[in-house]
Amino acid sequence: MEIFVVPTASATGSVAAGILAAVIRSKPDAVLGLATGGSPLPIYKALAGHTVDMSAVTGFALDEYVGLPVGHPESYAEVVRREVTERLQLDPAKVAVPDGSAADPERAAADYDAAIAAAGGIDVQILGIGHNGHLAFNEPGSTLESRTRVEVLTERTREANARYFSTPGEVPTRCITQGLGTIMEAGHLLLVVSGAEKAGILAAALNGPVTTDVPASILQRHPHVTVVADEAAAAKLAPGSSQVAVRVAGATAGV
Repeated sequence: MEIFVVPTASATGSVAAGILAAVIRSKPDAVLGLATGGSPLPIYKALAGHTVDMSAVTGFALDEYVGLPVGHPESYAEVVRREVTERLQLDPAKVAVPDGSAADPERAAADYDAAIAAAGGIDVQILGIGHNGHLAFNEPGSTLESRTRVEVLTERTREANARYFSTPGEVPTRCITQGLGTIMEAGHLLLVVSGAEKAGILAAALNGPVTTDVPASILQRHPHVTVVADEAAAAKLAPGSSQVAVRVAGATAGV
């Protein structure tokens, strides 16, 4: 596991975008796992500034709310369209989002998991981390081998996402999310974290035990993980931990 600590939240996007640009240059038809949310979104803005042809890139979103109407501005399908597909000039036909408006969301989840496998799997999965340690919408208690499925959102997660809606009551209670087992099959996991409010949970995920109480702790079991965090989010990482190697501005540091 490698961890890059940068001064600001905007810099996390720049560093992560540089990693993705290098991947796409070496593999123009790369399959990317797309995350939304406060920490990952700056990546796409920064990536748009790179001179790299992304027309052959395939994308799979991490998750989607269940029950929002098609075209709802806060559905992840719309966020991905605005922030990723259009910004990066991706082929819309190559960008998939779970069908949260499906009559049978459980079936839609299984079909989505199968579609990822049919595409040959994800090369680089972009990730954020929730305040309670959720990865995608895998809430505490999710099994570490879970597949793409319908999940019930915790009140803490709904409260965190309420800022995107007019009222807290509008936040959906269910979602379709890639499972932890699905995420772990990606070739490279790229976690981007910013803000002091994430410092405690990031430390628990990277320095604590692997446990279903902190779903993101499963990152410790993946063979290729890159974490890009701002200084505030990295503040509580254990000094001298044998689990991580931290680099600041390209130089190894003793955090």
